[in-house]
Parts: sequence; structure tokens; C-alpha cells
Amino acid sequence: MQPRAIGAAMVSAKAARGGSTIGELRQSGAMKLLFPRPDPALLQAIVINSAGGITGGDSFALTARAEAQAALSLTTQAAERAYRAQPGQVAALRNTLTVDSGATLHWLPQETILYDGCALRRHLTLELAQDASLLLVEPLVFGRAAMGETLRHAYFCDRIEINRAGQPLFHDAMTLSGDVTAHLAAPHIAAGAGALATIIYVAPDAEARLPRLRAQLPDSAGASLIGPELLVARILAADSFDLRQSLVPILGTLSGDTLPRSWMT
Repeated sequence: MQPRAIGAAMVSAKAARGGSTIGELRQSGAMKLLFPRPDPALLQAIVINSAGGITGGDSFALTARAEAQAALSLTTQAAERAYRAQPGQVAALRNTLTVDSGATLHWLPQETILYDGCALRRHLTLELAQDASLLLVEPLVFGRAAMGETLRHAYFCDRIEINRAGQPLFHDAMTLSGDVTAHLAAPHIAAGAGALATIIYVAPDAEARLPRLRAQLPDSAGASLIGPELLVARILAADSFDLRQSLVPILGTLSGDTLPRSWMT
């Protein structure tokens, strides 16, 4: 058995001095957290995988909490890469996030790029207080288009669970296995798209933001208010470049112009 990467981190943001600051912080193994610059209103943290990517058998876990009245923004240093895995080995990535009363959380990881032969199981769980706010994006790229890569042998299992005041708010699951490129080529599935993003916005002004969001979306996208204060959008794009061209202005607007600087590099 080859050595595998294991990483874990825990962070919380607490309200202090009219803004937000670090409450608790623990990190171990190949997962690190950096705080690029102080922001009196919003605590920004960058999640770093020092292993340089994910392959079969790796295990990563992040736990984060925005305490009452605090604001926390989480992003990644760069795109995450799910590399080719050895037969029978699957990587595990679990993110558990909590947003307390009156708090705000921005979950803004950069793209996850699936390589041919990858095997990854990912699970994102969020627990929101009734009056908590959330901005979430999950960008996904199917292979390295610039290298002509197609996903002929891949496994990706993804699950998002968002609960509000202990009740299900948004649950979504996706499993891709085998010849992913052929599956996505079907016109009723993705019409050959090479990238996908899900955006979720939970806040009292969700309905008011819907018209502007729709105006920013490309033709291969849609947005709906699917519940009280719950706005969901999905974007299909030819590749990661086209996807980012759509995402950056949208996330800039929804985040109140606090999109992390790592998104701009």
C-alpha cells in the first residue's frame, strides 16, 4: 500500500469588536488553514491541501462554524485535483459546516477537477439556524480540456445536505461512474458540457436578488427560488474558463464584493 494523505482542520469565527475573528483553530496532517488579511467584518480563511491533490485512499475532513452574529468566508488556495486512483481505492472528503443565529457563511471553494481514473466520495453537510445566511458554490470540472482529456474511467459520488433549524432545506446527490464523458454528452443531461457549478443562496433578500442573478447567467444556466429565502442556480459551461467567466461576477455580487482574492489569480 502506498502512503496516503490524511488531513483535518477545525475553525470557528466569533463576533468580536463589531466584526469577526478566530474563535477556535485546529489543524493536522495535510490540511491547513491560512488567514490572508484581517477583515473587521468578515473572517476569511483559505483551505490548503498540502498534499497537492487527492487520490484514492486519501481522507480529508473540515469542520467550520460561524458563531452567533459572526461572518466567515472559506475558500481554497487553488483548484482541487482528483487524480487517478489505484483499483479499489476511493478518496473521502467531508466538510461539516454550522451557521449559528444571525451569522453568515460563505462557502466558496474553487474548482474541483476530475482526472481520468479518479475515485472520490465527497459529502458536504450544513446546519443553519433559522435566521442564518449562506452563500455556497461548488464548481466541478470534468477532465483537463486543454490536454484533450476525457473521463472514460472515473468515479465521483457527491452529496450536499443543508438543514435549517433542524429541518431539511436542500438535499442533492450526484453519482458519476464509468464513461462520464459519454454520459454527459447526452442532450438531456449536459449536452457535452465540460464544467458545472451549483450556487445556493439563503437569505431574507433571496427573492429580490433573483432578477439580477438571472440577468447575469449564460444561456446554459438557470436559477429559481425553490423555497422561502432559498435561491438555487446551476450553470453548465464548455470548460473551466467559461465557467469562471460566469461565476466571478455572480459571486462578487452575491458576496457583497467580498469574493476572496484567490479567485482572482
